[in-house]
Amino acid sequence: MSQKKAPPARKPASPVRAKRRPGQQSRPGGAAKSPRPEATHSDKGEHRVAKLLARAGVASRREVERMIAEGRIARDGEVIGTPATLLKSLHGVTVDGNPVNEPAPARLFRYHKPAGLLTTERDPRGRPTIYDKLPADLPRVMPVGRLDLNTEGLLLLTTDGGLKRQMELPSTGVERTYRARAYGEVSQAQLEDLIEGIEIEGIRYGRIDANLERRTGRNQWIELTLTEGKNREVRRVLEHLGLKVSRLIRTRYGPFILEDLPAGGVEEVRQHDLVVFRKGLK
Repeated sequence: MSQKKAPPARKPASPVRAKRRPGQQSRPGGAAKSPRPEATHSDKGEHRVAKLLARAGVASRREVERMIAEGRIARDGEVIGTPATLLKSLHGVTVDGNPVNEPAPARLFRYHKPAGLLTTERDPRGRPTIYDKLPADLPRVMPVGRLDLNTEGLLLLTTDGGLKRQMELPSTGVERTYRARAYGEVSQAQLEDLIEGIEIEGIRYGRIDANLERRTGRNQWIELTLTEGKNREVRRVLEHLGLKVSRLIRTRYGPFILEDLPAGGVEEVRQHDLVVFRKGLK
């Protein structure tokens, strides 16, 4: 019987799980599953190859998984067959036969995305994407979050897949601010109710801090700050209030501001500012 008391020895893994979960795996069922590879193997300095390659700026995790499925990634000459392969480093790893360098320090860029561009690497329908317009001398970058085709404004681009994921997770609470020009009637009281969140067609949208900036006739500018950034969240919430959005601009993502960056312009965030920001991320 004393040997069956071994489970308590595994309890140190529990704090690791608590950090990783959003809040729904504290039940016994979740605990039973939880000695997961990520928890135990990361303690040994091992990580999934897809995560390491994304962190090294090769491509997003999803794109890396596609490259692995295509047999384009190998280690010491042997093709890697699954993105779950655990490695301590990228030593000996190649993409299309080319060695992959260990991750350089993360870089972050502010980009003023114009309306009419997709936030994707390629589009099956041949529509223009941000990658068609970015400067040729920019390193390989990934967008932090997305802006839909008709939304303009601040889009952050990074060379580091880990930073991208960190900034996108709702659990980190990184705020995004938008300015929307909308047609219709809405009161400040209605906008203030959004602070409690709202459910639309079965989808729950979290806290939104919304303020009416100015009104001209039935047109108004509204500023909205949120932390989730679900697909088309701002448009759907305002349409639910009976408004028609004619222009949507993201002006801020975390401490990084669009300011007077011209449409199509790209500017690198100072390394010092990025380091300070990352220290505050949990």
